[in-house]
Parts: sequence; C-alpha cells; structure tokens
Amino acid sequence: MSLFEEFPTLQVIRLDKLVVHEWHDDQRTPPLIERLKSSGVLRNPPIVSPFPDGSGRFMVLDGANRTTALERMGYPHVLAQIVAHDAPTLDLKTWNHVCWGLPPQEFLAGIQALDGIALEEQDEESGFHRLHNRTLLALIQTPDHKIHAASSASEDVIGFIQSLNVLVNSYKARLHLDRTRVRQVTALDANYHDLAGLVVFPPFELQEVFDLCGSGHLFPPGITRFSVSPRALRVNYPLEDLAAHRPLEEKNEILNRWLQERVARKGVRFYVEPTVLFDE
Repeated sequence: MSLFEEFPTLQVIRLDKLVVHEWHDDQRTPPLIERLKSSGVLRNPPIVSPFPDGSGRFMVLDGANRTTALERMGYPHVLAQIVAHDAPTLDLKTWNHVCWGLPPQEFLAGIQALDGIALEEQDEESGFHRLHNRTLLALIQTPDHKIHAASSASEDVIGFIQSLNVLVNSYKARLHLDRTRVRQVTALDANYHDLAGLVVFPPFELQEVFDLCGSGHLFPPGITRFSVSPRALRVNYPLEDLAAHRPLEEKNEILNRWLQERVARKGVRFYVEPTVLFDE
C-alpha cells in the first residue's frame, strides 16, 4: 500500500504465492536465519512483481535468500515491495561474476571439462559483439588479460539457461564469488590479488525472465540485476507481526497503521538521488 504517490508499495502477502526466478545460495540461508532471529525484524523487504497471467503469484525480483529463509522458518506471510511488471521504473540489467581464490588454470580447466560447453580464445571486439547478440553463454577474462568465449549448442532460450546453470555450477562452490558491473578484467587488478577470472554475461529481456520463471526454469544465482525506483530500504518491520496468526487483511491494516506512525514521527526519509549505503 502506498501512503503517498512517491512511496513504494508495501504489502503483506502470502509466502506460498512467491516464486523465485534464480537458484538461491544454500550457504547463505542458515546464517541469514540466525540474523533474522537475532534482530527480530525484516530489514529490507523483498521486491516482487505479479505475474501478468492473473494467477495471483508474484515473481521475486530481489530477495530470493530472504524469501527462502522466512519459508524455512515457517512464516506464512512476508512484507514485500510490490512493483508492476510493466512499471516504467523497473529495469533489468546483468551482474557479472568476479571469481577469486582459485588459480586461473584450475578455474578454466573446470569449465573446459564440461560436456556441451565449448571454450575458445576470442578477441575483445568480436567477443562482446557475440555476447550482446547472445550467441555466447559468457565471456571469461583471466588475469593475463586473455578472453575466452564459452558457447553452447543450445539454440532455444530454455537450453541456453540450462547451459548457463551448468557453467556457473562448475565454479560457484570452488571459489569466492562477488557480483560486479565491471566488464573489463583490467579494472580488477588492484583489488584482487588471487583473481581467478571475470565472467561477463549476456543481456536478458524482462519478459523472458517472467516467462521462464513462470514455467519453472531458474536462472543461476547472482546474474540478474533488477532496479526499481523508489526502493524501500531499512524498513525494519517486526517479524512477530508477520508470524502472528491473523488474517491477511488484518495484517495489512496493522502494516498501514505502522507506516502512518512512522511517517508521523518523521521516521521515513525519501531520497531522490542515487544513494550509496555503508552500513549493510
């Protein structure tokens, strides 16, 4: 519910109506559950968008691990920020993967051993052109500044996503992984002394993600990057209100009063400009 036109739409919804579009990180779920129990609040609500098929389901744009943690904790409901699938402020970009903590030779060898995925050296201009046209799964740049093109024989989008999962699964558990918008490995030289490589992914369309997710196909973790304006952060909503045995309508009435009180106490700040937070 929006108290003001410029406010994000916050609503309590059923957890079993949420559908994640990417594989979540199992290693992150147990510590996240402990943090939620310790704090007693949901700090940043997941961002969700209703499927345009009228099924009443919502796709999780951001917050797959929070959603999974609350699900495993037995919560019936979640506070979420709801964004229309065709909202003009909703945008989809791609994260890239900084891979570190493994020798580059081992990193590449793990990919070269994969069935159905070919790896060959590629010049930069042709590589990024092919990536943009999505005739490549990814471009893999190593610390020696060589570029390797990963390709698959799959021609349909479902096979493409399946091959992309195989590629990411080959390294995600063997090394450390950071998400980045950087597309050139040279920009990472000063910050990573044990860099294995930079994996640059192709673009995707928003409708593609909805269609694939709606039919049960998941993206690899940490590839899609949804942005929306405005974004509700540091809401710190009490988990006990979400866990309570009350009808959904009553929980949303409680949420509305809670939000009104926060606004009345000047506990809500609206940032128009892009903001960088240093206390996450």
